[in-house]
Amino acid sequence: MADLPAIGLGTWQNTDPDACAESVRTALEMGYRHIDTAQYYGNEEAVGEGIAAADVDRDDVFVATKVHAEKFGLAHDEVIEGLEVSLDRLGLDYLDLLYVHWPVGNYDAAETMAGFDELVDRGLIDHVGVSNFSVELIEEAVDHLDAPLFAHQAETHPLLPQEELRAHAKEHDYYHVAYSPLARGNVFDIDEIVDIAEAHDASPAQVSLAWLLSKENVRAIPKASSEEHIRDNFGALDLDLDDDEIERIDDLDQSERFVEREGAPWLDE
Repeated sequence: MADLPAIGLGTWQNTDPDACAESVRTALEMGYRHIDTAQYYGNEEAVGEGIAAADVDRDDVFVATKVHAEKFGLAHDEVIEGLEVSLDRLGLDYLDLLYVHWPVGNYDAAETMAGFDELVDRGLIDHVGVSNFSVELIEEAVDHLDAPLFAHQAETHPLLPQEELRAHAKEHDYYHVAYSPLARGNVFDIDEIVDIAEAHDASPAQVSLAWLLSKENVRAIPKASSEEHIRDNFGALDLDLDDDEIERIDDLDQSERFVEREGAPWLDE
């Protein structure tokens, strides 16, 4: 399996074009090598401008975006069209990773995954991913894919640890990519995380990210726009939590979700 950089820059809600482009450039020149965007975010052009402006070779940057049922649709030809539009907006010739953003709308595993396989065969994407899926939906998608599943992206943080999804990723050797890894800032109010951060002279954000990265096959894409937050998040790579600290966070035993939408698979559980 190809390597996916441990920490990427999430760009959700980073919609000011100049600020978005500058945050991407800043992150790349700081050492980030994984940039995550989506058609639905409305910032692919700005993300592309940031990638182009950075003093970093494009081939050294892992770029991911997501096709969305409400933008171009998820039928076979719509997946192809959507990816081509995203590439044009990003100013790129190929994409490292393309996700199905949500399994909603006209998503159909057989037809949608056939579109992804064609994009792989045409060399327009290197890897296939899905986002906001259940284990059952992941397995259905894999059954219709010729290419290997590379990643599943889901809301994951100390208040929503996603044990079942992470275990499935580990068992089947694909990446679990954690979005909203700081629980929309709520990790800053968790006593256990604050205590561990103080013990390491680190931030609660760094502790939360280090906890995620201690899990096998897990990667994280914290959203950040200011240089201060971009740098702070990246510092998690230098933080090693001991087994007791990891267990303290594991034992929080909470299940608080901050991202919801109509048709989300967990609403049927």
